[in-house]
Amino acid sequence: MHRWLATRARPRVLAGSRGHDAAVLRELGGRTVVCVDACIEGVHFEAGTSPGRVGRKAVGRALSDLAATAARPRALLVAIVAPCACTEKTLRALILGAIAAGREHGAELVGGDLCAGRGPLSITVTALGVFPARRRPPGRDRARVGQRVVVTGPCGGSILGRHLRIAARVAEGQALCAAGATALMDVSDGLAWDLHRLARASGVAIEIEADAIPIHRDARRLALRTRRSPLDHALHDGEDHELIATLPARAPSQPWHTLGLVARGSGLWITSADGKRRLWTHAAGGFEHGG
Repeated sequence: MHRWLATRARPRVLAGSRGHDAAVLRELGGRTVVCVDACIEGVHFEAGTSPGRVGRKAVGRALSDLAATAARPRALLVAIVAPCACTEKTLRALILGAIAAGREHGAELVGGDLCAGRGPLSITVTALGVFPARRRPPGRDRARVGQRVVVTGPCGGSILGRHLRIAARVAEGQALCAAGATALMDVSDGLAWDLHRLARASGVAIEIEADAIPIHRDARRLALRTRRSPLDHALHDGEDHELIATLPARAPSQPWHTLGLVARGSGLWITSADGKRRLWTHAAGGFEHGG
């Protein structure tokens, strides 16, 4: 595997030696943003999933975190722990999938680690990006009373295939930041759960209208099987990897979907079509790690 990796084209962002245990990078052109995310067999993908798709998903998860800081992706580190029975063909496909996903957003694979282990296959991606603006970066703790709450796209039903085809909203994150977004977060564990987290981190209440939530067609398809409502899927399924943000009231309303407002108080409040207002609780759904 190491000999094969040495035949790959030299990453343009690399300033030091290739194949070294630590990668020395060129100046990235802004304030450095770094995140790390794991993708584990049996948790984030099922055994038998195409290794190329696994590689792409692992990188997509990390790039989505960069998108939620309005960063521009620049470089990737990939660490793989594979069962001893894992073939070199599988590992190559995994890595090529990761490389392809990174290049789509300008991030090159500059290093990582390969390890044999007794547990399930896992791939951990460290993504590096830059925040070029001089302003304060957006964060989940910066929602302000009076702002509008928006989401970049429809949610729900990702398990029908989109959970393996993550499209990190990198351009959308930068556009939201340019429009004045102060709070920004990606939807990974369910729209409601992540809106609740954003409200908690900012010490505010978020009030949304159920009728304003964009529902993905996959949520409607899945609802036919599960007997749950499409709205319930949109609120709680997770792995949509859309972005939620809070914008000044004067900011443009398009092309994002306005869900509601930031208000004084705490928690996530949802007003249903019949006008009833209720406080969302964890028991309603969403993915809770270790739960």
